[in-house]
Amino acid sequence: MSHLFSPLSIRKTEFKNRIAVSPMCQYSSIDGFANNWHMVHLGSRATGGAGLVLTEAAAISPEGRISASDLGIWSDDHIKALKQITSFIHTQGSVAGIQLAHAGRKASVLPPWEGGKFLFEEDGGWQTVAPSAIPFSQGQGLPAALHPEGIEKVIIDFYAAAKRSLEAGFKVIEIHAAHGYLLHQFLSPLSNFRTDNYGGSFENRTRLLIEVVEAVRKIWPLEYPLFVRISATEWVEGGWTADDSVTLAEILKNKDVDLIDCSSGGNVPQAKIPVGPGYQVGFAEAVKKTGILTAAVGMISEARQAEDIITAGQADMVFLARELLRDPYFPMHAAKELGVDLNWPVQYERAKR
Repeated sequence: MSHLFSPLSIRKTEFKNRIAVSPMCQYSSIDGFANNWHMVHLGSRATGGAGLVLTEAAAISPEGRISASDLGIWSDDHIKALKQITSFIHTQGSVAGIQLAHAGRKASVLPPWEGGKFLFEEDGGWQTVAPSAIPFSQGQGLPAALHPEGIEKVIIDFYAAAKRSLEAGFKVIEIHAAHGYLLHQFLSPLSNFRTDNYGGSFENRTRLLIEVVEAVRKIWPLEYPLFVRISATEWVEGGWTADDSVTLAEILKNKDVDLIDCSSGGNVPQAKIPVGPGYQVGFAEAVKKTGILTAAVGMISEARQAEDIITAGQADMVFLARELLRDPYFPMHAAKELGVDLNWPVQYERAKR
């Protein structure tokens, strides 16, 4: 009996196993549209046996993109191509999910393979926004501190993106509040220097995320799961801490959030992160003690490692990224290693043994 390959029911959605495709930016869209690359990238991981397939961060507005090549869901025109992808994912017995995001001050950059540098408006970039007018790093343009009207627009944009996600056939939404993007910027005392109701105290710094969650839940059906990704720590003294994450999880649990995806870092460029196999699993374990479901992420690359995380009760799901880039069929191979007779697509059955 494998715990990794046991089903998990959240609300009225059942995941056939505990393996999820973590959101991974592909930087392969034009004007936010999904295309054949996204169909093959996401569809092959569904064929490979993952229980949940999450899109990369889908921008809720044009200014919320990390780069001009990001996936988007700020327009009704984006729905058609996304719906083709969700339909295929569901034919494979996987659940299709979407991560909704706004990059904030980390927006307006080139894709990584083009250098990743910040683009000023005169070079084809755009004015970035943030809780406070503080750039992420030297050499970046000054973000505009969001006025109350801008904050309200962010909330409305998340709501509208959730509505489009429903129309596109997704069954899971993950709100991206990690890795130094806009909602994380509001959470952190290292990037939020506001003196209004959205800055200062823990209650004020968490206000925007909570209002986004509440807005999304107004349109997202209660029978469908809602996840939130957080950076459980910033790895910097004076920043957001693991204890903060536990307190936030207690609040989100009472706001109809079902699972916390526990990553870390990303908001401060000089952070020293002790990267190693399973280095973030402890955060998922700590947050899980609040009674909310959690996902473990970060250098999980072996079947037995993933199995042990679930068996030990450290997390309820494992979100894999790089390993699924290397091997879209990791769930099939992991099942064989763990002695599980996993159903393969009938088209591939002749290669099973």
